[in-house]
Amino acid sequence: MTTVVHVMRHGEVHNPTGVLYGRLPGYRLSPGGEDMARTTAGWFRGRDVTYLVASPLERAQQTAAPISAALDLPIATDERLIEAGNDFEGKTFGVGDGALRRPANWWRLRNPWLPSWGEPYREIAARMVGAVASARDAARGHAAVCVSHQLPTWTLRLHLEGRSYLHDPRKRECGLASVTSLTYIGDRLTRIDYAEPAGATDPDAVPGA
Repeated sequence: MTTVVHVMRHGEVHNPTGVLYGRLPGYRLSPGGEDMARTTAGWFRGRDVTYLVASPLERAQQTAAPISAALDLPIATDERLIEAGNDFEGKTFGVGDGALRRPANWWRLRNPWLPSWGEPYREIAARMVGAVASARDAARGHAAVCVSHQLPTWTLRLHLEGRSYLHDPRKRECGLASVTSLTYIGDRLTRIDYAEPAGATDPDAVPGA
């Protein structure tokens, strides 16, 4: 029995000040992000999706809404799909400005393997694997969509491919409104595919992402 779990990143967020928003409330999709969500919803038509679940954060729920409308599915919520915890939430973060200029913050950067500035990669991977397994079980023989966030989705992929968690964030293959598709035969993962139905996005053009 073949089941596909599509793990989708939410669309672009309205964030003109470039804050690292993380799990903070009040960060909604931009008009462009809403367009991305609608475009990707159309991409899911005809893909036998029978289960839709999203992170509890507003931007993920907004991204799931047009999928729900297009496929006539309710939106389930799974806390395990939430954005990674980060000590720099609410701050700007970059080289030469923001939080990196303050020596008090340097201790948080001491161990990129964990990482020391937030939720450990192993914990992110474990909860994402659990969320995907639940979605797979709910859509056996069909397909499921899980709407999540960039770092959890990329950490999941690194885990499934047996790669190191230590990576350059600029090189993540996880654009806005992108879809990482996991194909299972029974409970065995057989392939991973990646698509950008709403088009490619420039990571540097998305402040705080």
